Amino acid sequence: MNHKVIINIPIDTNEVPDLRELVGWSRREEDYPTLFERCNFWAGVRDENDILIGFGYVCGMGLEHGYMEDIIIHPMYQGQGIGSELVKELLRESERIGLGIITVSFEQNKTNFYKACGFTPGSGGVWRSSTCLKLHTQ
Repeated sequence: MNHKVIINIPIDTNEVPDLRELVGWSRREEDYPTLFERCNFWAGVRDENDILIGFGYVCGMGLEHGYMEDIIIHPMYQGQGIGSELVKELLRESERIGLGIITVSFEQNKTNFYKACGFTPGSGGVWRSSTCLKLHTQ
């Protein structure tokens, strides 16, 4: 892989919403820059033109457990191993700062990807408030 994953890479406020939009997710512009202030750490990948092509982060209390979120790879760069490297770097950083358990929620069709990154699929549940559901469908 020619693209380097960098922990806490400087990211402009609009870059993650732009990337989210490219993969068909809502922009959630109101999350940035607050997300960078509240999460434990994030990682990013840039292309040769300094465009953000990969992003993900880990949040939580910073004790033993963290939660990995928003693993996003630009559509033109998917399938090249960048996502795996991004996840693995986030896991290395998690271990380095003392997080022993990282969880992630993903759609069924991403199971093999996360298994290849070292995750063990399990059962769990997700609760969303009615307010949250309304915000995510707009």
